[in-house]
Amino acid sequence: MADSNSCTHDCSTCSANCSSRENAKTDSLQAPQNEWSNVKHVIAVISGKGGVGKSMVTSMLATLMRRREYKTAILDADVTGPSIPKAFGVRGEVFGTENGSMLPLMTKTGIELMSVNLLLDDETTPVIWRGSLISGTVKQFWTDVAWNEVDYMFVDMPPGTGDVPLTVFQSLPVSGVILVTSPQELVSMIVEKSVRMAQMMNIPILGIVENMSYVKCPDCGREIRIFGESRIEENATRLGIPVLGRIPMDPSLARNADQGLIELFEGDYLDVAADRIESLS
Repeated sequence: MADSNSCTHDCSTCSANCSSRENAKTDSLQAPQNEWSNVKHVIAVISGKGGVGKSMVTSMLATLMRRREYKTAILDADVTGPSIPKAFGVRGEVFGTENGSMLPLMTKTGIELMSVNLLLDDETTPVIWRGSLISGTVKQFWTDVAWNEVDYMFVDMPPGTGDVPLTVFQSLPVSGVILVTSPQELVSMIVEKSVRMAQMMNIPILGIVENMSYVKCPDCGREIRIFGESRIEENATRLGIPVLGRIPMDPSLARNADQGLIELFEGDYLDVAADRIESLS
């Protein structure tokens, strides 16, 4: 570490190799918001692998914060597997402004959305792009979309620790991440990779949500652990992060998402997570 006495506090002229210089390097990678945007908090919803319900958690959190009368948005960064528009039943043409910006579409309750599926003539058309193009698209959803006034933007991330998570963490001012897991031990191990990535990039981890945690018997109300006993408390303690919720395998949730009616979901599964997000204000 360089002697602090040699620091001029101006990284453009200073030769000292200190932490301030490293922070300046990181900050310089952030992309500017669109000139019409005013996004206050960006929350990335991440997972170590696919199929754990990350998009479901993103949709539910955005809905909960909208119910609390916050201005909410979702940036769908899962370019090759976008499901956010379908969950909200949003279709339509994306219009542009005179300055070349794109306008997000709006859900029934007023959540702003942008997804690559909204830009395709046919939502079933596969997006067969290389990583650099996918990452560039995600970055453009931040710089080229006029998001208006947004209290909380949720970024639905693709699984893993590849190009897109790296782009989001470096290019967007991420306030924190929420991890999504399921009870299987293998998934828990893979999620730890996402934890380590966020820690390495100095992104705050708000907590972890366990999806498919149990099934509630419709007759007796007993909680049945399909995947065995959960170890989320043990793993969360070991990683030093709080548990923010457990979501059951609820057919009504899946039905609402399939019908584009996720905003009608009922249940207090993620109220603690919403409280944690609200504390960022």
